[in-house]
Amino acid sequence: MIFRTLKPVFVLGLLSIAASSYADTTLVAVASNFTKPMTEIAAEFEKATGHTAQLSFGSSGKFVSQLENGAPFEVFLAADDKNSLKLQQAGLAVADSRFTYALGKLVLWSSTANYVDDHGEILSKGDFKHIALADPKLAPYGTAAVDVLKNMNLLDKLQPLFVQGENISQTHQFISTGNAELGFVALSQVSENGKITSGSGWVVPTNLYAPIKQDAILLTPGAENPAAKALLDYLKSASALAIIKKYGYDLPN
Repeated sequence: MIFRTLKPVFVLGLLSIAASSYADTTLVAVASNFTKPMTEIAAEFEKATGHTAQLSFGSSGKFVSQLENGAPFEVFLAADDKNSLKLQQAGLAVADSRFTYALGKLVLWSSTANYVDDHGEILSKGDFKHIALADPKLAPYGTAAVDVLKNMNLLDKLQPLFVQGENISQTHQFISTGNAELGFVALSQVSENGKITSGSGWVVPTNLYAPIKQDAILLTPGAENPAAKALLDYLKSASALAIIKKYGYDLPN
């Protein structure tokens, strides 16, 4: 009877407080190539669940080193499938929690319109002085770029022109600021809804590099955090998959 006298606004406030008391925050290490989609996914995740994902972006290799030295991340979204497996084998992640959340695509990109042709012929015919790529020792997209140049028999010719970024975000910065005329970045960094949004680019055929299977894994510090588990579940949802696809990734089977 008393509850019926409460005003609707007050009742909504009570419900909001109750919901927030069950909301948690999870610390997430995210590969740089996934910055745009994950920022969008995290916002939708919070709307859908009330939980918050606190994101840090960087190279997968550096995150592994940090995690091996006790970094408190609870979820890891890698740019490949090797680094997450390494953490699982080292006992730093929850067994059987690893899965592929996206299949990455590589693009040869320039911030200058009409500079990169549709077939990548500029790699063999161009007179550029610098070509940017992520450090292949740290970043899977850098490894993929080296694979491409090897398969095109251009590695020896172009290696003296390399400008290496610590991660794919820094690589993109080198190109966008003109420190390199062109370079290899993730398609997600320069496209939306399947179209390159600025400059010019060649989407590299996937037969020129090993598949970029980007794996997610639940890390040991997040084993008992409901928000960490909920985020991994949300990555498999139709809403998250639509965002992933929008940024040029292929979806796992």
